[in-house]
Amino acid sequence: MKNTFRSLEQSNPLYSTQNLSFITVKSQNLKGRGDICMYIPENCPKDVSVVILLHGVYGSSWSWALSSGVHEQVDAAIKEGTIKPFILLMPSDGLWGDGSGYLAHQEINFENWIIEDVIQAGRQVASDYISNHSKYFIAGLSMGGYGAIRLGSRHPSLFTAFSGLSSITSIPEFSHFIEEDLKEYETDAELSLIDSLIANRASLAPFRFDCGKEDLLIDYNRKLHLQLIEAGIPHIYEEYEGEHSWDYWKNNIMKTILFFNLQV
Repeated sequence: MKNTFRSLEQSNPLYSTQNLSFITVKSQNLKGRGDICMYIPENCPKDVSVVILLHGVYGSSWSWALSSGVHEQVDAAIKEGTIKPFILLMPSDGLWGDGSGYLAHQEINFENWIIEDVIQAGRQVASDYISNHSKYFIAGLSMGGYGAIRLGSRHPSLFTAFSGLSSITSIPEFSHFIEEDLKEYETDAELSLIDSLIANRASLAPFRFDCGKEDLLIDYNRKLHLQLIEAGIPHIYEEYEGEHSWDYWKNNIMKTILFFNLQV
């Protein structure tokens, strides 16, 4: 496969652990370098499906793997035969401020970083497994849930299904977490999840979202659920015990993976 990045640095597999590797590429969309953590299962088949996992505010490419052990959970489920093999791509959000929102800002396009560069880097590094026949899924937590649902709805030809955990649902909710001016985020179309889902309702892929009953974002997620019902948009919404924390995301991420497995 043609190298589309000016530079791509990959960790040495001799020193990798638990089938994880790390990638850094120079991205025109980021106007600099971006990081990706990748999990490739043992005996990975060709045409394997790929799950992109987006982290929340304050985090980076290491967050999902090293705060939830998602790769260990997926690895165990694959070996048990519970799910088909998946490759996990866990990128940084571009490391702008407390969190980029995975949005196109004025000069830096964090949305295209995910839907173009992260996918291309994965295909370049794992070209023996990822092909034109591979399916892509996207999920995330908090800010990453916002990004996953928004990008999933906006790019239906790319993502087979999408999911959010404890999702931010609109720009004003970022104020619970960040110190940057909210105006910095208001640079792109369809900024609230309900607007994006309604605008793209004719082509939406299957999607789900969940939230902890003690989460500070629970009322926003319940509102989104009711708005979707009112709009007649099919979806799955679930609530579980838990707060806005890694304990919740660690304990519930496999519900999303199992949902994706149904679409493979």
